[in-house]
Parts: sequence; structure tokens; C-alpha cells
Amino acid sequence: MNYRAYIFRLFFRILLLVSAILALVYTIYKDQTVYSVIISIGLLYLLINTYTFVKRRFVAMDDFFEAVKYRDFSRWFPEDRGPKDIRFLYTGFNEINRTIKEINSQNQAQYVYLQKILEMVDIGIIAYNLETGDVLWVNDSFGEILDMPSFKNIRFIENRKPELFNTIFETYHREPNSISIALQNENIKILISDTVFQVDDDAFKLIVIQDIDNTLNKNESESWKKLLSVMTHEIMNSIAPISSLADTLQSNLQIAIKQPKESNLELDDLNSGIKTIKNRSDGLLKFAKTYRSLSKVTNLNLQRVKVSELFSNIQLLMAPSIEAKNIDITFKISGPKLELDIDTHLIEQVLINLILNAVDACKHKEDAQIKVSASQNTSRNIVLKVYDNGTGIPQDILENIFVPFFTSKATGSGIGLSLCKQIMLLHKGKILVKSLEGEGSVFSLVF
Repeated sequence: MNYRAYIFRLFFRILLLVSAILALVYTIYKDQTVYSVIISIGLLYLLINTYTFVKRRFVAMDDFFEAVKYRDFSRWFPEDRGPKDIRFLYTGFNEINRTIKEINSQNQAQYVYLQKILEMVDIGIIAYNLETGDVLWVNDSFGEILDMPSFKNIRFIENRKPELFNTIFETYHREPNSISIALQNENIKILISDTVFQVDDDAFKLIVIQDIDNTLNKNESESWKKLLSVMTHEIMNSIAPISSLADTLQSNLQIAIKQPKESNLELDDLNSGIKTIKNRSDGLLKFAKTYRSLSKVTNLNLQRVKVSELFSNIQLLMAPSIEAKNIDITFKISGPKLELDIDTHLIEQVLINLILNAVDACKHKEDAQIKVSASQNTSRNIVLKVYDNGTGIPQDILENIFVPFFTSKATGSGIGLSLCKQIMLLHKGKILVKSLEGEGSVFSLVF
């Protein structure tokens, strides 16, 4: 409420000034010279006092605005001396300075945080002044991708590699575009996009580039490592016993050939051993065929299908055999008009696979239930779900169930869910799973 006290004091001084002027006029009119001189001195004092009173407040404000103009928020105004109204004003100025310094500190921390994030990503980013070419900001990845040292102005690249400069800086890429550039006698593919933005009167261009070849190579390398690890494990599981049994049979046959009279080789044992080798070989062949099925599905025969018709076909095919196992299966659709653009045969294959997995999970459950439903979520995506109240999936293997050849079943191939995921990816959809061990699982197909 200090401003009210200030207004009162200013009003009081103005009132005294008006009174003094009226008194001076009156004494002059009455020709009272002595009083006129005294009142004139008092009036002069009041004028100086009022001027000083108003000026010191404006001087304080002018000092503060000058500090703001030069962004000097470190200045401290004395709060413990001077008139009360000025001390109150200084307190307000100091509070503003503290607030601005806190905001600047937070902004600086956010800037450093953002800068560190942008420096850590393997995507090249640069922002520069369109008129002068001066670089506003650039991360290390930009120079690494283009095989360039640090530079302050894009003219540096123009002088060294004009063609590259024209492709990257002079050509506009409003939409992400894949282009090839020549670096160190080899062509690399990069994904590039840019945008122009305005800061005050200056126009800046932001360019983002990504080395596609390097990213693909990394992903491919990781995929091959995983694939080779799984295949090596499966193949060794089949090859090791085959090799061992073949060595044993060969050793027994050599003894029988060299010492037929002393040999105890039975034809039944020989037949049994050969049969075992054949079975293991068939298993290895089946594994190879199973792997091939992963890459078999590449094209879709899309057609508009009503979900009700899809469910009707599945129910007609699956319900009798499932109910014969004392498992209750129900199909539910939230709306009869739900339709999908899908390859019917492939999605039927996915649903059959999920239902069979649910049957396997419920086989030891007394009140076994499987529910297949269709609905539309808040994002207007159609979601097909397969519920079961079976054994559930242990949390330690839940993240691996879509890995090719991974299985927790003694007789499983580990290919079913991998194939389901690939089919959903081809439909530009996704497959999700939630499971609690001992309570059941729900698989969701999101289109």
C-alpha cells in the first residue's frame, strides 16, 4: 500500500503549494509586503521540495530501466537507507532482479540440458543465418556424417566441397528426403530435411541429416547377431547328437567288418541308430523350413472385411474342437459395422495361432475360458483381443516371446508369435500383450 502513502504525500504538497500561491496573491492584493516575501520564500521551498520528492522516484526508476536495458540484473538497490517510499521501490526492483535471474538460470540449465541431448544423438543438426551464413548451433554428428572439421560459417564448406554445399545448404528439403552424397570416394545415403524460422529480423535455416547406411548397418548387424545366435543354438542341438551317434555306429561297423566273429553288433541296434539319425535330421529340416516361413510372407491381398464375418469363420472352425476340451470360448463385437482392410487368410492365421496358444495355456484349468473381442478405441483404431484365464506368461520371458525360434514349450517351434508380429507389421498394425502369471493373458491386435 506504499503507493497510497506516496499519492497522499504528493497530494499534500500540491495542496500546500496551492494554498501558498493563494496566500501570496492575497498578501500582494492587500499590499502586505513582509508577508508576501515570507510566503514567497515558503512557496519556493515547497516547489523545490515537491520537485525533489517527485524527481527522486523517477531517478530510481530511470536507474532500474537503464539496468534492464543493458541486462544488468546483478545490480542491488539499497533497501535500508533513504526515504521509505524509495526503499519500498528498491525492494520491488530487487525482487524483479531476483526473479529474472532465477528465470535466466532455469533457461540456461534447460539450454545446456537440450544441448547435451542434441550432442549425444547420432543425427546431424545445424542452424545458421541465411543471410550471413554464420552458424548459430551445430552438433558433432553433423561434422562426422559429412566428414568435416568444426566450422563457424557455411562458406567454409562451399569453398571446400561446392557440390556438397549445393546439395545440403542450397537445396530445400521441406519433406524428409533420401539422397546420396559422395564422401571419400564412396557414396553414402542420408535422410535430410530442413525448415526456415525467424528470430527478430534474422532468418535462420535448420537442417537435420541422418546417415541411413550406418543406421541400417547397425540394425542389420544386431539382427544377424540375434539370428545367428538362435540358429547356432538350434542347429548345434541337432548336430551334436547326430554326430555322436554316427561316430558310435561307424566305430561298431568297423569292428564288425574287421572282426565279424567277435562283433556283437545287432541289426536292430543299427536300425535303431539310423532311425534316430533320420528323426534328428528331419527335425533339423523342419527347423529350416520353419525359418523360411518367416520370410515367406511379403505381400498382402487386402480386401474390406466385416469383423463379424471374420469372427464367424474362426468360430465355425475352432469352437467345436475347443469346446470338446471343456474350454468355454466366446466371441464378442462392440459394433456390427466394424470393418477392416486386411488379408483375410493371414489375419485368420494370426487369430488361430493366438487361440491355440490360449487353449494350451488353459488346458489344466477347470473353469477355462477364452474370449475373442473386437472394439474401437479412443484413437478410432480397431482392436481385436484374445483373452484367456490360463497360466499366464512369466515376466522374465515376456519380452522374448516375439523373438524368432524362442519358445518355452517342449514341443514348440518358437515361430508362431514371430509370424503373427510380421503379419501385423505388414498390415501397418501392432500386436501387444499383457499377462499375469497364474491369472491369464490378453493379446491385442491394433489396426
